[in-house]
Amino acid sequence: MLGSWLWILAMGFFVGQIVGRLGMPPLLGMILVGILLREVLSPEVLAAAGDLRLVAVAIILMKAGLGLDREKLAQQGSVALRLGFLPAACEAVAVALLSRWILGLDWDWETGLLLGCVIGAESPAVIVPGMLRLKSLGWGVAKGIPDAILTGSALSDVLMLLGFSLLLSLLGQGSTENVRLLGLELSPLQWLPFQVGMEILLGVAIGYLAARVLVALLVQQNWTRNSTQEVLLAACLALGLVLAPQVWPYFSGYLAVMAMGFFLIELDGPLARRLRVGFDALWTVAEIVLFVLLGASLDLQVLGSLILPGLLLLTLSLLLGRGLGWWLSTLGSNWNWRERLFLLPGNMAKATVQAAIGGIPLAQGIPGGETILALAALSILTTAPLGAWLTQVCAPRLLEKGEVDPTKVGSQGRVSFLAAVDTSPLAEAVLRKVADLARRVDGEVIVLHVTDEPQGKGVEELQQLTQRLLADIRHQFCLASGPLAETIVTLAQERQVTDIVIGKRGHRGWEQVLVGSTSQAVLETSPIPVILVELTRSS
Repeated sequence: MLGSWLWILAMGFFVGQIVGRLGMPPLLGMILVGILLREVLSPEVLAAAGDLRLVAVAIILMKAGLGLDREKLAQQGSVALRLGFLPAACEAVAVALLSRWILGLDWDWETGLLLGCVIGAESPAVIVPGMLRLKSLGWGVAKGIPDAILTGSALSDVLMLLGFSLLLSLLGQGSTENVRLLGLELSPLQWLPFQVGMEILLGVAIGYLAARVLVALLVQQNWTRNSTQEVLLAACLALGLVLAPQVWPYFSGYLAVMAMGFFLIELDGPLARRLRVGFDALWTVAEIVLFVLLGASLDLQVLGSLILPGLLLLTLSLLLGRGLGWWLSTLGSNWNWRERLFLLPGNMAKATVQAAIGGIPLAQGIPGGETILALAALSILTTAPLGAWLTQVCAPRLLEKGEVDPTKVGSQGRVSFLAAVDTSPLAEAVLRKVADLARRVDGEVIVLHVTDEPQGKGVEELQQLTQRLLADIRHQFCLASGPLAETIVTLAQERQVTDIVIGKRGHRGWEQVLVGSTSQAVLETSPIPVILVELTRSS
């Protein structure tokens, strides 16, 4: 098993990076690795693939909840709600109708709708990372488009999974008993709307209670000593919520996890920020495991002669069925036609749910089960990588860029600082300060010295001081000439640093209320935050 995990993590990471540098989504490379490693991985790892995928889904759903914006959801609440039901339902119906004509199969409407529920479900494992990345870059945030898609994706899975379970029952694979409600006897089909509402309401309520429990344990009772323990406890609770419906199937575990992350932002912002950083780190590993095992679970032999008609079915149901659902979902909203068009790539990906339920009809002996499994695999292979890639390509062309709310997204990329120093004793204080800041966030440091004498003795001593104080930090020493303040600000903008760290002068008499002339000029002209460092008397 250890060898299998080495192959999964190492190959998944490197191939994903290679594919990403070629301009395609890294998950495509990870899925490819899974397909290639299928015969190499140990049977124990493949047998645990379903459970491991659930762990990864719990992590990504928690990330989604911690990234939701209440104000944007309130602004687009009706759109998010409609996105949760209409596109998936319309696509499921379109699949049921078109499959009889395109595939030439003479199956009853229940089997067609069963296939529709499998195909219509959306993949949080693909959609959530894409939407969170758009939020971090500011695309569509002014109108809350990523938030609406995130919420709608979670709701649509509730509907499709419930419909799938009901149709299995109607096909003779489960209980078909009627349900009594307030003295009325309801058929399983009549009971479905009540069950959907109950799962959504209980999912939100349980998510709120879970968030309350986390705040009580981690903040009020101080059960943990560091952020790593906080993330561990939150991850266990998230996984428990995902697994709980297997024992008590009256609420949506997916929705409960997202709700827990959402309510944590409202209940305790600092805790939510710490958990967001931790779940970002967990997703780095979980993403590789999820998509490599997804590729390893695909059986390409079942596709056979269904590739061309299957692609035609998926394309038409996406454009006609889901397209109608998208139009109805955004009807009357403030979305323009470009933003509505963005739903095509942003809301099309299928992967996790299809991998989880695509093989159940075949395993339970449903006629046409092998066809359902093949089309589920085909939908994963086509829509998951295509949707992830088109989301990032189309966002700058179809969405407007707005201001990023740093309280709702994790930090993207490596944090970097520009330390502007001279050869005075103040340089050591500046370097010590920037070293402390960089160690806190695992950041990089650019040390800038502006001088007209690059070969002077002071420069060599400054380089040695930099090497000594920043020995455990990734740093770069730069020399430049020109006007001090202008050179500092220009380089900071070119390197896109997070903050500028510079010394503040003035320690005697009236000079104590003044800032050094260079520092003052940087403060006045820099669009980047500036941190001033004073030379203490003990220094």
